Amino acid sequence: MSEKSLVKRKLTTQQITITGMLSAISIVLGVTGLGYIPIPPFHTTIMHVPVIIGSLIEGPVVGAMLGLIFGLTSIFQAIKTPTPVSFIFLNPLVAVLPRILIGITPYYTYKVLSKLKLNSIKIALATGVGSFTNTIGVLGMIYILYFDAFVKVQGISVSAANKTFIALTLNGFVSAGAAILITLPVVQAVNKIKKN
Repeated sequence: MSEKSLVKRKLTTQQITITGMLSAISIVLGVTGLGYIPIPPFHTTIMHVPVIIGSLIEGPVVGAMLGLIFGLTSIFQAIKTPTPVSFIFLNPLVAVLPRILIGITPYYTYKVLSKLKLNSIKIALATGVGSFTNTIGVLGMIYILYFDAFVKVQGISVSAANKTFIALTLNGFVSAGAAILITLPVVQAVNKIKKN
C-alpha cells in the first residue's frame, strides 16, 4: 500500500475498535496514575506500551492518536500529582510531541525491517525503537528546554544533573525490555487472529 493511499484511507471499523480499546486502557492507566511509577526526579511509565501495540497492529494514524492520549494524560498527571519538576510536563513539546512519535516510529521501523524473516525479531526491534522514542524524545526535550531550570529546582550541580540524565537514558533499556515482553505476545496473538 502506498503512502498516499494510507493517508487518504478512512479508519476501518477494526481500527476504530482497537483504538477505542487501547484508548480506554491508556485513559484508565493515565487518570488513575497506574501507568506512572514515581521514580524521582520524574515518573517512569508503561503508558507507551498501548501506543506501540496500536502502532504495530493498526498503523501510524492509530498509534499517533494513542500517543496523543498518552501525552494528554501526562499533562493531567503533572497537574494532579505535582512534583518539583511537574512544570516541565505542562509543555506539550515535552509531554505530547514525543508521545505522538511513539505511535509512528514502531510502524515504520517494522516496515523498514520487512526483509527480516523472523517476525518476532521485527516486532521486538520496532517495540524497542518505539520505547526509546519516548525515552530519548522526552529526556532530549527536557535537556534542551529545561536543563538549567532542572538544575535549579533540584538544587544539584550541572555534573550531577548530567549523570541523572545519563542514568535515566540507561533506564530506557529496562523500559524497552518491559515493553518488548508485553508487546511481543500481544501483537503476535492479534496478528494470528487477523489471519484466521
